[in-house]
Amino acid sequence: MARRRLKLIFGPSLVKEPVIYQLGRSFEIVTNIRRADVTKDHGWVLLEVTGESDELDRGIEFLESKGVTVEQAEGDLVE
Repeated sequence: MARRRLKLIFGPSLVKEPVIYQLGRSFEIVTNIRRADVTKDHGWVLLEVTGESDELDRGIEFLESKGVTVEQAEGDLVE
């Protein structure tokens, strides 16, 4: 099992979309929200994901295809 820490950035059109839910339902990925800040106009989430490496890659591609900006996150997570 691989684990990655990601920063997801959402624009106004995605703030109300359940993309993290869809990620967990569509792929063999366990999601764990570590920190977030969401307003009506934008939002970001520090997300820890666990799963097989290829499944995580497919999940990240899914998020990006939805219009989510995905960055690697290190530090600044609640331990």
